[in-house]
Amino acid sequence: MSQLPDQPDAPPDGHADQLPDVAPRLRALRKRSALTLEAAAARVGLSPAHLSRLETGRRTPSLPMLLALARTYGTTVSDLLGEVPAERDPIVRADRMEPQEAGGWTYWRAGGSGRAMQALRLHVPAVGGQDELVRVHAGEEWLYVTKGRLRLTLGETVHLLGPGDSAHFDSLTPHRIAAASHGGVDLLFMHTLMQSGGGGGGVFPPPPPPKGKL
Repeated sequence: MSQLPDQPDAPPDGHADQLPDVAPRLRALRKRSALTLEAAAARVGLSPAHLSRLETGRRTPSLPMLLALARTYGTTVSDLLGEVPAERDPIVRADRMEPQEAGGWTYWRAGGSGRAMQALRLHVPAVGGQDELVRVHAGEEWLYVTKGRLRLTLGETVHLLGPGDSAHFDSLTPHRIAAASHGGVDLLFMHTLMQSGGGGGGVFPPPPPPKGKL
Protein backbone atom coordinates (compact mmCIF):
# COMPACT_ATOMS: atom_id res chain seq x y z
CA MET A 1 0.00 0.00 0.00
CA SER A 2 1.37 3.42 -0.91
CA GLN A 3 1.61 6.02 1.79
CA LEU A 4 0.80 9.67 2.32
CA PRO A 5 3.83 11.81 1.46
CA ASP A 6 5.99 13.03 4.31
CA GLN A 7 5.72 16.61 5.45
CA PRO A 8 8.71 18.69 6.57
CA ASP A 9 9.55 18.76 10.26
CA ALA A 10 7.86 21.53 12.21
CA PRO A 11 10.03 24.59 12.92
CA PRO A 12 11.35 25.10 16.47
CA ASP A 13 8.62 27.59 17.42
CA GLY A 14 5.95 24.91 16.79
CA HIS A 15 3.74 27.13 14.63
CA ALA A 16 4.10 25.36 11.29
CA ASP A 17 1.04 25.83 9.06
CA GLN A 18 -0.59 27.87 11.88
CA LEU A 19 -2.19 24.74 13.37
CA PRO A 20 -2.81 24.37 17.08
CA ASP A 21 -0.87 21.67 18.89
CA VAL A 22 -2.72 18.50 17.97
CA ALA A 23 0.03 16.07 19.02
CA PRO A 24 -1.32 15.20 22.52
CA ARG A 25 -4.82 14.83 21.11
CA LEU A 26 -3.64 12.42 18.39
CA ARG A 27 -1.93 10.18 20.92
CA ALA A 28 -4.90 10.25 23.30
CA LEU A 29 -7.35 9.34 20.54
CA ARG A 30 -5.18 6.45 19.36
CA LYS A 31 -4.97 5.10 22.92
CA ARG A 32 -8.73 5.51 23.35
CA SER A 33 -9.24 3.54 20.12
CA ALA A 34 -7.03 0.73 21.51
CA LEU A 35 -4.77 0.90 18.45
CA THR A 36 -1.05 0.33 18.43
CA LEU A 37 1.11 2.85 16.63
CA GLU A 38 1.64 0.35 13.81
CA ALA A 39 -2.08 -0.48 13.44
CA ALA A 40 -3.15 3.17 13.40
CA ALA A 41 -0.43 4.09 10.91
CA ALA A 42 -1.55 1.29 8.58
CA ARG A 43 -5.15 2.51 8.64
CA VAL A 44 -4.18 6.11 7.93
CA GLY A 45 -1.63 5.24 5.24
CA LEU A 46 1.45 6.53 7.08
CA SER A 47 4.60 4.89 8.31
CA PRO A 48 4.73 4.26 12.09
CA ALA A 49 7.72 6.62 12.30
CA HIS A 50 5.75 9.40 10.62
CA LEU A 51 2.74 8.94 12.91
CA SER A 52 5.07 8.95 15.92
CA ARG A 53 6.47 12.30 14.79
CA LEU A 54 2.93 13.69 14.48
CA GLU A 55 2.10 12.50 17.99
CA THR A 56 5.22 14.12 19.45
CA GLY A 57 4.81 17.41 17.59
CA ARG A 58 7.90 16.99 15.44
CA ARG A 59 5.78 17.08 12.29
CA THR A 60 2.65 19.01 11.40
CA PRO A 61 -0.24 17.12 9.74
CA SER A 62 -1.63 18.34 6.44
CA LEU A 63 -5.39 18.66 5.95
CA PRO A 64 -5.64 15.28 4.13
CA MET A 65 -3.76 13.69 7.03
CA LEU A 66 -6.14 15.29 9.53
CA LEU A 67 -9.11 13.96 7.56
CA ALA A 68 -7.61 10.46 7.52
CA LEU A 69 -6.79 10.57 11.23
CA ALA A 70 -10.27 11.84 12.08
CA ARG A 71 -11.89 8.97 10.17
CA THR A 72 -9.60 6.42 11.77
CA TYR A 73 -10.40 7.62 15.30
CA GLY A 74 -14.12 8.16 14.65
CA THR A 75 -14.04 11.91 15.20
CA THR A 76 -13.83 15.13 13.15
CA VAL A 77 -11.11 17.53 12.12
CA SER A 78 -12.75 20.19 14.28
CA ASP A 79 -12.43 17.97 17.33
CA LEU A 80 -8.81 17.12 16.49
CA LEU A 81 -8.09 20.85 16.45
CA GLY A 82 -9.91 21.43 19.73
CA GLU A 83 -12.68 23.44 18.06
CA VAL A 84 -15.43 22.02 20.28
CA PRO A 85 -17.99 24.64 21.44
CA ALA A 86 -19.42 24.52 24.94
CA GLU A 87 -22.89 24.01 23.44
CA ARG A 88 -23.82 22.50 20.08
CA ASP A 89 -25.06 25.46 18.04
CA PRO A 90 -26.70 24.72 14.66
CA ILE A 91 -25.65 28.17 13.41
CA VAL A 92 -22.07 29.04 12.42
CA ARG A 93 -21.66 32.80 12.00
CA ALA A 94 -19.22 34.18 9.43
CA ASP A 95 -17.24 36.08 12.06
CA ARG A 96 -16.65 32.82 13.98
CA MET A 97 -15.13 30.97 11.03
CA GLU A 98 -11.43 31.14 11.83
CA PRO A 99 -9.12 30.21 8.93
CA GLN A 100 -6.77 27.27 9.38
CA GLU A 101 -3.92 26.31 7.09
CA ALA A 102 -2.74 22.76 6.47
CA GLY A 103 -0.62 21.37 3.68
CA GLY A 104 -0.91 24.62 1.69
CA TRP A 105 -4.72 24.65 1.80
CA THR A 106 -6.80 27.15 3.81
CA TYR A 107 -10.11 26.08 5.26
CA TRP A 108 -12.88 27.43 7.48
CA ARG A 109 -15.17 25.21 9.55
CA ALA A 110 -18.70 25.80 8.21
CA GLY A 111 -20.56 23.21 10.28
CA GLY A 112 -20.92 21.96 13.80
CA SER A 113 -18.49 19.75 15.69
CA GLY A 114 -19.09 16.11 16.56
CA ARG A 115 -21.27 15.39 13.53
CA ALA A 116 -21.14 12.47 11.10
CA MET A 117 -20.77 14.99 8.27
CA GLN A 118 -18.25 17.83 8.07
CA ALA A 119 -18.79 21.05 6.14
CA LEU A 120 -15.87 23.31 5.20
CA ARG A 121 -15.08 26.35 3.11
CA LEU A 122 -11.86 25.56 1.33
CA HIS A 123 -9.28 27.46 -0.71
CA VAL A 124 -6.95 25.37 -2.86
CA PRO A 125 -4.00 27.42 -4.17
CA ALA A 126 -2.69 27.20 -7.70
CA VAL A 127 0.68 25.99 -6.42
CA GLY A 128 2.04 24.61 -3.16
CA GLY A 129 -0.91 22.39 -2.32
CA GLN A 130 -1.39 18.64 -2.68
CA ASP A 131 -2.12 18.47 -6.42
CA GLU A 132 -0.63 14.99 -6.84
CA LEU A 133 -2.16 13.42 -3.73
CA VAL A 134 -4.69 10.71 -4.60
CA ARG A 135 -7.24 9.92 -1.91
CA VAL A 136 -9.21 6.71 -1.34
CA HIS A 137 -11.36 6.29 1.78
CA ALA A 138 -14.81 5.29 2.99
CA GLY A 139 -17.63 7.80 2.83
CA GLU A 140 -18.98 10.36 0.39
CA GLU A 141 -17.87 13.83 -0.67
CA TRP A 142 -19.72 16.79 -2.12
CA LEU A 143 -18.15 20.00 -3.34
CA TYR A 144 -19.37 23.22 -4.97
CA VAL A 145 -17.11 25.70 -6.76
CA THR A 146 -17.69 29.31 -5.71
CA LYS A 147 -14.70 31.00 -7.38
CA GLY A 148 -12.00 29.94 -9.83
CA ARG A 149 -11.70 26.65 -11.67
CA LEU A 150 -11.22 23.18 -10.22
CA ARG A 151 -9.55 20.12 -11.72
CA LEU A 152 -11.24 17.06 -10.18
CA THR A 153 -9.87 13.63 -11.07
CA LEU A 154 -12.20 10.70 -10.39
CA GLY A 155 -10.55 7.41 -11.26
CA GLU A 156 -9.13 7.90 -14.74
CA THR A 157 -11.46 10.77 -15.68
CA VAL A 158 -10.53 14.44 -15.32
CA HIS A 159 -13.32 16.99 -14.86
CA LEU A 160 -12.94 20.78 -15.08
CA LEU A 161 -15.45 22.64 -12.90
CA GLY A 162 -16.21 26.34 -12.81
CA PRO A 163 -18.25 28.58 -10.48
CA GLY A 164 -21.66 27.06 -9.84
CA ASP A 165 -20.56 23.53 -10.75
CA SER A 166 -20.69 20.76 -8.13
CA ALA A 167 -19.69 17.14 -7.69
CA HIS A 168 -20.99 14.35 -5.43
CA PHE A 169 -19.10 11.06 -5.40
CA ASP A 170 -18.23 7.95 -3.43
CA SER A 171 -14.90 8.51 -1.70
CA LEU A 172 -13.79 4.96 -2.45
CA THR A 173 -13.27 6.24 -6.00
CA PRO A 174 -9.62 7.37 -6.21
CA HIS A 175 -9.85 11.14 -6.40
CA ARG A 176 -7.61 14.17 -6.64
CA ILE A 177 -8.40 17.86 -6.16
CA ALA A 178 -6.35 20.66 -7.74
CA ALA A 179 -6.80 24.27 -8.78
CA ALA A 180 -7.05 24.90 -12.53
CA SER A 181 -6.85 28.71 -12.33
CA HIS A 182 -3.96 31.01 -11.46
CA GLY A 183 -5.64 32.46 -8.38
CA GLY A 184 -6.56 29.07 -6.96
CA VAL A 185 -10.09 27.84 -6.40
CA ASP A 186 -12.64 28.35 -3.62
CA LEU A 187 -15.00 25.53 -2.67
CA LEU A 188 -17.79 24.55 -0.38
CA PHE A 189 -16.83 21.03 0.69
CA MET A 190 -18.64 18.34 2.64
CA HIS A 191 -17.55 14.82 3.53
CA THR A 192 -19.03 12.10 5.69
CA LEU A 193 -17.53 9.91 8.36
CA MET A 194 -20.14 7.29 7.44
CA GLN A 195 -19.69 4.11 5.44
CA SER A 196 -20.57 4.47 1.76
CA GLY A 197 -23.70 2.81 0.40
CA GLY A 198 -25.72 3.02 3.62
CA GLY A 199 -23.83 0.13 5.15
CA GLY A 200 -24.92 0.79 8.70
CA GLY A 201 -25.40 3.72 11.03
CA GLY A 202 -23.04 5.63 13.21
CA VAL A 203 -19.47 6.65 12.70
CA PHE A 204 -17.58 4.15 10.57
CA PRO A 205 -14.00 3.40 11.69
CA PRO A 206 -12.40 2.48 8.33
CA PRO A 207 -10.25 -0.61 7.82
CA PRO A 208 -6.90 -0.21 6.08
CA PRO A 209 -7.61 1.17 2.56
CA PRO A 210 -7.51 -1.61 -0.05
CA LYS A 211 -5.62 0.56 -2.53
CA GLY A 212 -3.77 3.84 -2.45
CA LYS A 213 -4.38 6.22 0.38
CA LEU A 214 -6.49 9.11 1.50
